[in-house]
Order: sequence, then C-alpha cells, then structure tokens
Amino acid sequence: MLSQILAALPPLDLLLLTGIALFTAYTIFGITGFGSGLIAAPVLAQLMPVAAVVPMLAIVDCAAALTNGVRLGGSVDRKELFLFYPATAIGSLIGAVLLFHVPTRAMMFALGLFIIVYACWSFFVPQSTTRIGRGWAIPIGTVGGISSGLFGMGGAIYSMYISRRLQTRDTIRATQSALIGLNTFTRVVIFALAGSYTSWRVPLLALLLVPIMFFGTFAGHHLTLKMSRERFMQILYLVLVVSGAALIIRAAIQGAV
Repeated sequence: MLSQILAALPPLDLLLLTGIALFTAYTIFGITGFGSGLIAAPVLAQLMPVAAVVPMLAIVDCAAALTNGVRLGGSVDRKELFLFYPATAIGSLIGAVLLFHVPTRAMMFALGLFIIVYACWSFFVPQSTTRIGRGWAIPIGTVGGISSGLFGMGGAIYSMYISRRLQTRDTIRATQSALIGLNTFTRVVIFALAGSYTSWRVPLLALLLVPIMFFGTFAGHHLTLKMSRERFMQILYLVLVVSGAALIIRAAIQGAV
C-alpha cells in the first residue's frame, strides 16, 4: 500500500509548488471565506485529471469550512445563513441541469465581466452604509448557486450579498465560510453518490493536503486580526476581480479548444 502511494505521488518540485499554491489558496480562504479554488484548482489540474481535482477539493474545502466554523462559529449570522442557503441550493440544481443542456461559454464570460465591474465599482466608488434588503437573497443566492453548479465558483457571487448585509469583518467571513461549507458538503454527498470516492487515491490525497489547508487558514485568520474592515474589504474586492478574470480566461480557453 505504501509503495503504491509513493509511486502515485508527483515529483518533489511539483509537490513543493502544489504545497505553496495550496497554502496561498487557503490563506485567502482564511481571510475572505472563499476563493481557495481560484489558485488550488489550476495547480492541481497539472497533477491529476480535473474529474479528480473537483471531488478532492470538495473534501478539503469542507475541512477548511469546518476549521473556520470552529474558530468563528460565534460570529456566524444564522438568520442570514438560513435565509440565503435555500436559494443557493436551488440555484446549484439549476446550474447542474444547465451544465448538460446549454453552451456555458457566453454565460461564463458575462458573469466574469459582471463580477469585475462590480468589484471595481465597489472599490473606487464610496459605498452607502445602508444595508441591502433581505429580498436580494433570492436572486443573488440563485445566481450564485447557478454559478457554483456550472463553474464551481459561487463564492464570489455570495459575497456580493453577504458583504452588503453584514457589517463586521468576522461576521462576513464566518457567515460566508459557513455558507461555502454547507454547499460544499452537498457537493461531497453528490460526488460520493456518483462514485467519485470509490478509488482510495482521491480521499487519501485530500487527507494529505488537509495539514497544508489548516496552516493556510490559520495564517489567514491571524492576518485578519491586524486588518481594519476597510483593508479587509479591499482584499475581498481584489479576490472578486481575480475570480471574474478566472471565469473570462476559462471562457477564452473553452473557445480556443
């Protein structure tokens, strides 16, 4: 068994690159409550099939959300969480259906452009301190769920609602992390039912990556202790821009293939 594991591991230089990328990815997750897949997925895709990357990251993201949940559980706004989650779950089902029936390239490009414009507008234009209404949970949650089902990137959309509803840094990232955890757990169950974890390699590699995830989220948590809410929001908007750019790049790659 041990010899099989060692034989399946990539070269040391690729393992080092993967470790650095994952540490960075989960440091971002520890700060903002989402965004780990932006860095982790492209790197891991160089080491294994994408069909294995997504189920494996779902396990690690679940562990990351649990880590943040234990640390910040008292900061989660449960009313907002349980109001927002049903719309995201419905959206995820819609996204999964659309994935197999409609071309996604145009939607990917449009969504990426929208996220970038929103983030830049939020960064440069002084924002009102008035919270948006709870009614926005339904359309934003549904769109975020569809994005998650189609592209595996719903956190950027979720943050548009959560950051405009909640006021404190810890409450925003704790609630967002809890929401990502619920959605990711749902995906793990779906992957398990679909047979993605029948091979020991996927869950075993996820288990090996958990320590890196833990140190990354730990680092992200301690970085936020030194941040003002303004600096936290600036980092959040930067991650949104990167999220939107990643969607546009994926759309361009799809068009080139």
